[in-house]
Amino acid sequence: MTEETSTAENQGPTWLYDWWSLTLKTHKLTLDAISHQIEDISLHGHDPFDLARPYSEWISHFSKEPMHLAGAANEYWQKNVRLFYSTWQRLHGINPEPVVEPNADDRRFHDPNWTEILYFDFIKQSYLLFAEFIEECLNSEIPLDDKELDKLRFFIQQWINSIAPTNFILSNPQVIKEALRTNGMSLLNGYKNFVRDWEQSGKQFKVSLSDPEAFELGENIATTPGKVIFQNEYIQLIQYHPSTDHVLKEPLLVVPPWINKYYILDLRPENSFLGWCVDQGHTVFVISWINPDESHAETEFEHYMVDGVYAALDAIEQSTGETHINALGYCIGGTLLAATLAHMAAVDDHRIRTATFLTTLIDFSDPGEISAFIDERQIKKLEARMGQNGYLEGDAMASAFSMLRANDLIWSAFINNYLLGKDAPAFDLLHWNADSTRMPEAMHSYYLRNMYLKNLLCQPGGLELAGESLDIGRVEIPVYFLSTFEDHIAPWRSTYQGAHLFSGPVRFVLGGSGHIAGVINSPQKNKYHYYVNPQELHEEPDIWLNHATQLPGSWWPDWHDWVEGISSEPVQARLPGDHDDFPAIEDAPGSYAKQRNDSA
Repeated sequence: MTEETSTAENQGPTWLYDWWSLTLKTHKLTLDAISHQIEDISLHGHDPFDLARPYSEWISHFSKEPMHLAGAANEYWQKNVRLFYSTWQRLHGINPEPVVEPNADDRRFHDPNWTEILYFDFIKQSYLLFAEFIEECLNSEIPLDDKELDKLRFFIQQWINSIAPTNFILSNPQVIKEALRTNGMSLLNGYKNFVRDWEQSGKQFKVSLSDPEAFELGENIATTPGKVIFQNEYIQLIQYHPSTDHVLKEPLLVVPPWINKYYILDLRPENSFLGWCVDQGHTVFVISWINPDESHAETEFEHYMVDGVYAALDAIEQSTGETHINALGYCIGGTLLAATLAHMAAVDDHRIRTATFLTTLIDFSDPGEISAFIDERQIKKLEARMGQNGYLEGDAMASAFSMLRANDLIWSAFINNYLLGKDAPAFDLLHWNADSTRMPEAMHSYYLRNMYLKNLLCQPGGLELAGESLDIGRVEIPVYFLSTFEDHIAPWRSTYQGAHLFSGPVRFVLGGSGHIAGVINSPQKNKYHYYVNPQELHEEPDIWLNHATQLPGSWWPDWHDWVEGISSEPVQARLPGDHDDFPAIEDAPGSYAKQRNDSA
């Protein structure tokens, strides 16, 4: 590496002129190519995200208002001249300040070679300047509504991510160094990894995020001891073995998302939330959802409530004799729990004594970047796609969520697996992420239209389920509401609005990190932090945060103290399968969780 760098520097500014010229030409050609591609897919109808119109409006805006483009282009040109000059200075032993630097949290350029080696520093800064230029163009007053503009920005950002120099062999110092160290074997291994992923992918190519052979459910992941004590067409209900002599009187029902599988809450023992709850003296029940197929095409959102949450409540009440339980919902499982609580309020059912919501959207007025995938035209196309099989393939949802963190979940794996030729890591969370589930046609259409598009759940009487009009405001039980600061799927300021809808006491807690890592944050790891504010919820989330107290570590103990403070006196521990009408059907994690998609 040092030898090559020395050679490049001894050649003087020739490579610098060549690279600068090539960079500017490449940027122009890339923009032209994208313009032609957008026009082509528009003419032939292959535009799944409906980008043709907003992109065309963006381009035509600059033809009508050329001064907007001229201003951004002039600044871009001036910064490129400064970059050229600062690079020339470094060639002559002067160390000027960089023209542009990556954000502190941009891990793509953490390798010191990106700064220490002039060649790569120039490439890095050139890319960052171009990204800034495109962002400035997107910040112009484009005649698009906010939703279309957000969508345009999102997908242009995906393109910007894809052309980063880290994603190419000859412009990534780590890749070059590894290829030289291994005499090219790293590139050969990367090609083999690519071919393997290509052959194992279904209709949609997937980069392996985790070693598929590293984990087996019930063996080294999802290992908390328990039994399936009830099942129907939609759920298996798992009850876990107690690890304490006495338990809280009120059992705990966990309603996980059915996008992916429940065992995100039961990964390895050291980060299993369900296992930790058992050790704190909870009688833990969790719903394991069926992975639907074409036979579930007509399954409605209402089925998930009646044959899911209500069926689990009935089984828990009959098997334990308890008429009060604590309930916890995660993500879309929390959305379902909120709807169920509103329904229970309407029918005067008081079996749920407390409710906990983890990163849950109830008010969908601002759902964040995921809205780039959701509008009327895209939903119609999605419905046509689901109509072919009766469900949405699991890969489709997984890809959409991965794009929200493309640099972390797509391009980092692309570099690791294909450019560096390394095997995908044995990472339990990423193994779960790849274990995707399908979405029933009727349910998914209802969810997207009524929650995301129309935002009806937060409106009194906006939705009707099982013959009852829903009003979250009628829910008066104590609520614990956890959001996470860096959540891209359920942005915390949006979830905060949902917490306001309940009439009872609400404890809102803001955890560190994101949608998964901020929730699955075991106390023994002592990572991140969380914010609490004992005062009443302020109307503005940022004002709440400004007056909140930051506490170190995991939110789990805070939640347990909250639940325990409301619970009745402890009782003798309960064993799963100990009731004649609810014998053990099979060991946890159960057969529903082990169902895999054909392409998984």
